[in-house]
Amino acid sequence: MTSNQLNRVCVVGAGAIGGWIGAQLAAAGCELSMVARGATLQALLLHGLRLQVPVGAEPVDAQSAAPGSLRTQVHTVQASSDPTALGVQDLVVIAVKAPALLQVARGIAPLIGPDTVVLPAMNGVPWWFFQGFGGGFSGTRLLSVDPSGEIGAAIGAEHVIGCVVHASCTQVEPGLVRHYFGKRLIIGEPSGQKTRRVLQLAALLQGAGFEAVVSEQIQMDTWYKLWGNMTVNPVSAITGATTDLILDDDLVRHFISGVMLEAREIGARIGIPMDQQPEDRHAVTRRLGAFKTSMLQDVEAGRAVELDALVTVVKELGALTGVPTPQTDTLLGLARLHARVRGLY
Repeated sequence: MTSNQLNRVCVVGAGAIGGWIGAQLAAAGCELSMVARGATLQALLLHGLRLQVPVGAEPVDAQSAAPGSLRTQVHTVQASSDPTALGVQDLVVIAVKAPALLQVARGIAPLIGPDTVVLPAMNGVPWWFFQGFGGGFSGTRLLSVDPSGEIGAAIGAEHVIGCVVHASCTQVEPGLVRHYFGKRLIIGEPSGQKTRRVLQLAALLQGAGFEAVVSEQIQMDTWYKLWGNMTVNPVSAITGATTDLILDDDLVRHFISGVMLEAREIGARIGIPMDQQPEDRHAVTRRLGAFKTSMLQDVEAGRAVELDALVTVVKELGALTGVPTPQTDTLLGLARLHARVRGLY
């Protein structure tokens, strides 16, 4: 790759994370375009991409950010609902919720050329998880996240560099994103190799102000984030509780820990051993303060929930690896029923 091959950047999904990443890259001089629809598209065309960032010390959580402690950046962006109008890109950032990914995959072809890098900045276990990884499970298609195989066919693993996001952002209104804290992006080739393109991408992200780190096993970073998200997210969606209240309840915390132990055993059998206990992960969550999870925010906004990429896939992996998952099954059943009753699954 030449030094300028990651200059043309398109973000698919102009929400909180996509807007934050796009704005940072635009500020660093990238030629930014975004695939958007409806009110978001109109806002981007009328006002540009707007990002509010903390002035001085970062707030410890979303609730502690006073309006006066934020400044607004505005970035010009080429936006369209039709990827064909935007053309082939050097870097495509996919920042949608998992339920929307199939629709994205069906329309993404005009953005992808032979050398295009695709960076999925999404929660949960991705469709490319077992590409170049997993021992005897290598090459396995996970039906929970890509049931028809269309996603993997449309976005080949040869284009993908995995990404795990550790940041807190919210979409205040269409086209306006607020970043609270955290700038860490862990990236890595599915194969674990430190290729020229992953090092080039890391340099681009670092130059744009991200704390970008290249992982030798991006699946492990994905699984570790999932280890907390797969429990606290659906419990918060069902109960409406913030994370502090969830972890302060001994019975709920004990149940969550049981689910996590099942996932830890699955991880060990696919090549991701963990030496941590659930309480160690709870301590990390506690340090983030009292906040509403993304799944709870989706429920409150009437959006489809990401259950399959966070929980259903763990049940599937349990069956593949021979690990019983009774506690995971209970959590999935309750969360799925809760979402179905509300038309969110």
